[in-house]
Amino acid sequence: MDDEVFRALADPSRRRLLDLLNLRNGQTLRELCAELDMARQSVSKHLAVLESANLISTVWRGREKLHHLNAEPINAIADRWIHQYDRRRVQLFADLKTALEADMSDHDFVYTTYIRTTPERLWQALTDPAFTEQYWQLHHETDWKPGSPMVWHQGDVAISGPGQVVVEHTPYTRLAYAWHHITPEFAKAVGFDEATYERTSRERLSTATFELEPVDDQVKLTVIHSGFEPGSTIRTMIQDGWPRLLADLKSLLETSVATVQ
Repeated sequence: MDDEVFRALADPSRRRLLDLLNLRNGQTLRELCAELDMARQSVSKHLAVLESANLISTVWRGREKLHHLNAEPINAIADRWIHQYDRRRVQLFADLKTALEADMSDHDFVYTTYIRTTPERLWQALTDPAFTEQYWQLHHETDWKPGSPMVWHQGDVAISGPGQVVVEHTPYTRLAYAWHHITPEFAKAVGFDEATYERTSRERLSTATFELEPVDDQVKLTVIHSGFEPGSTIRTMIQDGWPRLLADLKSLLETSVATVQ
């Protein structure tokens, strides 16, 4: 995968596409073509290369296909290779990593990673309390039927409330649920100060969606966190939180033997 990322970044047109998405995330092919002096087919080919290298993620909204930056491969390159480069190259990678992780807008957060596992095993890791406790230190209490309420359990804290429900449950393919209420108990447990609690507790509920797609001996997992208000504090928090959490999930499934069979 590293080779694909380096090849994708070597082309100036593809870097220009990443620049455009850095300025405004979630653009359609038509919008991107309007900013480039090249044929629609050429832009489509460049986007396909970027998607193949996992540098962008795509999400369908009705009939429109939206393109989002994806920081996962840059994170992987930084973690694996950055210590081998001189100071100047380290700074170049740091700048690119920061750009791809930046909060580009108040729109959806989209992140894609590839995990060497099966859809069934990944699905279990996303829904089985014994699994989520291992990498997330929490679990959900629900029957997983669309519309059913969810209670989030984090240590001794139980989080529930109106609208905190399962949105979609299509086994091994797609899972979605409302992101939880910010309660005084939760805020205290995670160390929110009073100002942060006041801001986050007033925000409307957002939605976390997980899309699973088998790719050879891996599963392509795309997380889409949507429904944020402009200037959302929670949106800023999950920007760093999701990559760390998904890295822990990937590590659990790929490099260790989970305690649940």
